[in-house]
Amino acid sequence: MIENNPLTIRNEAVQVDLSTGRMPDRYVYEFQMLIREFLPFASFQDPGPQAIHILAESDHAELVRGDVHLRKEYDQEDPGLTGDPLKNHVKKAIYELLTEYNGIHVPWGILTGVRPTKIAYAALDQGKSENQIMDTLVRSFCLSREKASLMTETARHERQILSGYDGKDVSIYVGIPFCPTRCAYCSFVSYDYSRYGQLSEDYLDALIHEIEVCQPMIAGRRLQSFYMGGGTPTVLSAGQLERLILSIQKAFGENVFKEWTVEGGRPDTITKEKLNVLQQLGIRRISINPQTLNQKTLDRVGRRHTVEQIYEAYDLAREVGFDTINMDFILGLPGEGVEEVERSMEGVLRLKPENLTIHTLAIKRSSALNQEGTGSDLAQQGPLISRMLEVTQSTAQALGLSPYYMYRQKNMAGNFENVGYSLPGHECTYNIEIMEERQSILAFGAGAVSKIYYPDENRLERVPNVKNVTDYIERVDEMIERKRRELGV
Repeated sequence: MIENNPLTIRNEAVQVDLSTGRMPDRYVYEFQMLIREFLPFASFQDPGPQAIHILAESDHAELVRGDVHLRKEYDQEDPGLTGDPLKNHVKKAIYELLTEYNGIHVPWGILTGVRPTKIAYAALDQGKSENQIMDTLVRSFCLSREKASLMTETARHERQILSGYDGKDVSIYVGIPFCPTRCAYCSFVSYDYSRYGQLSEDYLDALIHEIEVCQPMIAGRRLQSFYMGGGTPTVLSAGQLERLILSIQKAFGENVFKEWTVEGGRPDTITKEKLNVLQQLGIRRISINPQTLNQKTLDRVGRRHTVEQIYEAYDLAREVGFDTINMDFILGLPGEGVEEVERSMEGVLRLKPENLTIHTLAIKRSSALNQEGTGSDLAQQGPLISRMLEVTQSTAQALGLSPYYMYRQKNMAGNFENVGYSLPGHECTYNIEIMEERQSILAFGAGAVSKIYYPDENRLERVPNVKNVTDYIERVDEMIERKRRELGV
């Protein structure tokens, strides 16, 4: 680490210069995203004389700041697993320069995308062994051995589950954009039900209309998964849930989906009546997502329920007969350390869910945590988050759960990942489908984004719905027309 040249986290200015003449300008964005793995809030505008300057030449890269001048040669003999070799050489050199400059070792190396498992998935398709893939990930992409192993194991499970897909399948997503309160870390489309609940009937009318009109657009395609998320779907009444699900089953059929999943999410919205409705209508997978089992943290992030309510909702779901329950937790919440995570995982060991999803806190621009300045030291949290991850991984192993899907986000604490663990046979196929992008997903509701897959071209086109609930209600026919144009029907 270079002494007396500390990197400030929030306001660091960086200039990236491409001098090779062979590097497309679009790669500058990828380089900037890699730099933000070290400096989450780096600025690339008007860098000025005190900025860090990173220069990419035809055979080497340099980092210059004041009297500091570092240089890294490219390993021209290493093609890596995928992509443009020159781009990967430059990214690796930038990674090594920034690691030398400030001593931070980013566990995911030069990978900056949301879906890192795609690289391992493709390599497995090409017949490469898991050991070959891990060695290349460590050598060429600078991953830690632990992350390379996690990525390869997850990709193997994904391939096993998606083995029968031909790219012409379709899954369905339905979004309910209401919540009891808005959590401090949340950036999803979500409206406080106490203020906007009066719109729920009009919203359901528009939602059901969108579903009914769009259903013929995918006639003849094989349906795979159904997922209702949000927001918090169980903020709706039992009668509203019944009306919506019956409408979906009338449109698509009762037994056509291989899995039906509904996010319960907030335990303060879960009642026996609602659970009975879901169970009787064939829903077998639900989520009860506490994020933490520490009351002080729940209060701090705006979740207005108790730890006891989490246990009560979970026990009620078991009593009603649900045999696949997912629980979400977030590492890096304000005020939490390893001890708090251990306390949460003690509760998980007691409850024994079939699915466990571990998120690393990501500070989103629209979240309250970002607006109040929390998260300015994200890149420095690696050692703490790493210890937390060890606790959650041990918990998953103790319950017999294996990683089956994974993704990353911008501005994550310690630059880590989100991982879904599952017992064999209880994986949420929809989660894998949305990550691997090897089939179409038709999405309904405010803020929902359809993804239409063209297998012959391996191309995905996004078709977004408007986010505002009132706009969605008023413009639902426009949302239908967007889908019709993309699907060509």
